[in-house]
Parts: sequence; structure tokens; C-alpha cells
Amino acid sequence: MALLRAVMLRIGQKSSPALRRFIVVMSVLHLGVYRRTGGLLGRLGLKHGKIVIITTTGRRTGEPRTVPLLAVEDGEDLAVIASHGGLDQPPGWWLNLGENPFATVEVRGRTFHVRAEQADQRKRAELWLRFVKAFPGYEDYRQRAARELPIVILHPVPGPAVTAG
Repeated sequence: MALLRAVMLRIGQKSSPALRRFIVVMSVLHLGVYRRTGGLLGRLGLKHGKIVIITTTGRRTGEPRTVPLLAVEDGEDLAVIASHGGLDQPPGWWLNLGENPFATVEVRGRTFHVRAEQADQRKRAELWLRFVKAFPGYEDYRQRAARELPIVILHPVPGPAVTAG
């Protein structure tokens, strides 16, 4: 994770095309590694968080959109942060959840349904410290972005769990 942080700082301009491309490439690579290893390599360097795969419904296409995200547990819920690497524009998955708050989450081969809700300011402050402990690069993202980075609570909802095969 330290190497990722160093590369992003080096590329570093607010919304440079190089940084946007880097974020997309890393997301695709991370998703591939996570899926190929059943999530075993999806936690490299993480002591206080976990990598999850979230699938939202595209707000324009209606098609599934899948991305890996760092999550922290919050009781029965998971929390994720819409950082988009500190870019000024929010990530597509967050915009998709604004249109349809229901999604699926995969954690180590187990898939379940969730409903997303943006954390209020009190909850955000509490969770922010946990995210920075899991990945100090979030402080870099916060300083780079001209927007507040939303923290999203993913509440499990009833529905059949699916085991990845």
C-alpha cells in the first residue's frame, strides 16, 4: 500500500488524465487479482480494513458496474469511502448509488445484498479515523480533492446470499 501511495503522490495533480488512467488501471488489476485468488491477495498490506467488491447498477445504462473498494466493518455494516483517489469528480459507483441505493457486495467469495446510505457528519468523523488507520493515503486524497469525500454505510438487506464459484 505504501508503494501505491508513493506512485499516486508522484503522479499527483488534482484531476490529471494520468492520475485518472492510473486509478482505472489499478482498479481493473485489483479486481482481477481479487477474483483470481478468491480475495486472498486482496488484503495485501491492510491491517485495519478489508477489500470488498461492490456491484452497483449503472445510472445511465442499467448495467452492472463492479469495483474493488477498501471497507471497514461497522457492526453488521460495512463502510466504504467515495474517494476516487482524491479526484475532484466523485466515483461512478457513488453516483450510481445516488440513483439506486441497492447493490451487492462480495467479501472473500460470499456475496450479499446491501442498501447504501451516506454517513452523517458524526458517523463520518468516527469512521474517517478508521479509514486513515487502514490506509493513510486517504489523508492525501482529502487534501487533493476540492470536495468532501463521502463515507457510505452499506447495510445488509435480506436476500439470498450467493457463493462465488
